Amino acid sequence: MSRNPKRGNTAVTVLLTVLILLMIAATALVIWLCIDLVNTQTDATVPSSNAVTLPSETIPSPTQTQPPETTLPEPEPEHVVSTATISAQGDLLMHKPVFDTCRKSDGSYDFESIFRYMKEYSAAYDYAVVNLETTFGGDGYPYQGNPTFNCPDPFADSIVDAGYDMLLTANNHCSDTTSSGIKRTLDLVREKGLATLGTQLNDEEPKYSVVDVNGIKIGMLCYTYATGVTSDGRPSLNGLSPVSEVGLVNYFMENNLSKFYSEVEEHLANMKEEGAEATILYIHWGIEYQLQENATQRTIAQNLCDLGIDVIVGGHPHVVEPVALLESTVDPGHKTVCIYSLGNAVSNQRTGISSLFPTGYTEDGALFSVTFEKYSDGSVYVAGADVLPTWVNMHSNNGSKEYNILPLDIERESEWTQMFDLTDANFSAAQKSYTRTMGIVGEGLEECRTYLEQAKADREAYYYDLAYHPENYASEITEATIETTAATDAAA
Repeated sequence: MSRNPKRGNTAVTVLLTVLILLMIAATALVIWLCIDLVNTQTDATVPSSNAVTLPSETIPSPTQTQPPETTLPEPEPEHVVSTATISAQGDLLMHKPVFDTCRKSDGSYDFESIFRYMKEYSAAYDYAVVNLETTFGGDGYPYQGNPTFNCPDPFADSIVDAGYDMLLTANNHCSDTTSSGIKRTLDLVREKGLATLGTQLNDEEPKYSVVDVNGIKIGMLCYTYATGVTSDGRPSLNGLSPVSEVGLVNYFMENNLSKFYSEVEEHLANMKEEGAEATILYIHWGIEYQLQENATQRTIAQNLCDLGIDVIVGGHPHVVEPVALLESTVDPGHKTVCIYSLGNAVSNQRTGISSLFPTGYTEDGALFSVTFEKYSDGSVYVAGADVLPTWVNMHSNNGSKEYNILPLDIERESEWTQMFDLTDANFSAAQKSYTRTMGIVGEGLEECRTYLEQAKADREAYYYDLAYHPENYASEITEATIETTAATDAAA
C-alpha cells in the first residue's frame, strides 16, 4: 500500500498559519494592555472636577516676587542748625552826678531810669555783655566817680533787670577800691546772677569763660592795659598801688606784648579743649578821646587775628572808634571782625563840662553785636555784625535830672520823639549823635557785612555742590579720610 505526499504538506501549512495568527493576536493584546495601563495610571493622578481639597492641602501656585521699589532720599546739604547773637556795650562810667540822680528821698537808690529805653534792646540779644567801669567797694569807700570809682550796690540790680548777662570787670578802674573792691565786686554781681570776665577771686580761677549760647560754645577773654607791674606779676592800674595778689586781674603791658600773646595762645588752647567753637576777646586799650585807633591798637589787633581770635571788642577811649576787618598773615582763610572802641554807655562826660569833651563824642556809644552760625556738620562761623548807635540824654524829668541811654534805631527814627519823650532840641541832638557814630563805624561795618554775606553765600554754595555733586570733591574727601585715619592712628 502507498502514501499521498501532497496532503501531508497542506496540514503543515495550515498549522503554521494558525500559529502566526495566534502570535500576532498575542502581540496585539500585549500592546493594548500596555496602552490601557498607561491611560489608567494617568487618569488616577488627575483629580476629577468633583474632588474636594482640604484647606491644609491647598498648594498655591508659584508666583514670581517682585522686589519693592525703593526711592533714595534726596541728598541734603549741610545747613544752619543754630544761631547765637552776642551784644557788647561800652562803659558804664558811673560818675557821681549820674548815680546821684538815682537817689530817692529816703536815701535808697533806683537806677531804672538809666536803662529805661535800653532794656528792650539789651534783653533781646541771646547774650548781652557790658563793661563795668566802676567798683562795688561797699560803704568802706566813698561813693564817687573819678579818680577812684565806687558805686552803690543797687546799680547791680538794675543791670540785671536791663537784661545783661555778663560784666567785663577788667579795666583801668577795677582796682579803684583796692583788691578788696575787686573781690567784693565779683561776689556781689555773681550773687545777682551775672557772669564776670577779666578779674578773678584768686589765681586758681579760670582766666577765661566758655559760654554755651544756643548750643554754640563761645570762648571769651577780657584784658586791660596796666601802667606797671611788680616782679612777681602784680599789676598797677591807673597809676595806683599794685594789686595785692597775683592772678586777680588779666592785664598786659605795652612794653611786653610777647608775654600777652603767649598767655592768649595758652588760653585759646585751653578753651578749645573745653569745646570752644568760636572766640571773642574784649580789651581795654588805646588813648582817651581819640576818634581813631592808634598804631599800638592796630599791632595788637593784627597779632590777635594771627592767633585765631574771631572777634575783638575794644574799650577805654570813651568815644567810639572804627570797625575793621582784619586778615590773618599766617592763615589767609581767617579773618577777624574788630571794633576798636565802643565808647560810653553812660557817663557824665558831656559837652560844656570840660574842654576834653567839646564835640559830643563822649555822649555817644555803640551797641555792637555779632552773630555766629552753627552748621549740621558742627562747623561754626561768624555770619553777621552790626552796630546800634546809642546816645546819653541828660534832661530834666518833672524837675529831676535823668540820664537815659537811648538806642538810636534808625528804622524807628520817626518814633524817637514820642518813645523817648524828647524835646525838639534833644531830638536834633540824637540825630547828630547817630550821624557822628555812623560816620566813624560805617565804612568798616559795611566792609565786614559785605565779606560775611559773601562768605556765607560761598559756604552754602559749596555745601550744596558737595551734596549733589560729591564726585567733584573725591580727592578732597579722600585726603580728609587719610588725615582722619592718621590722626586716629596717632591717638591710638
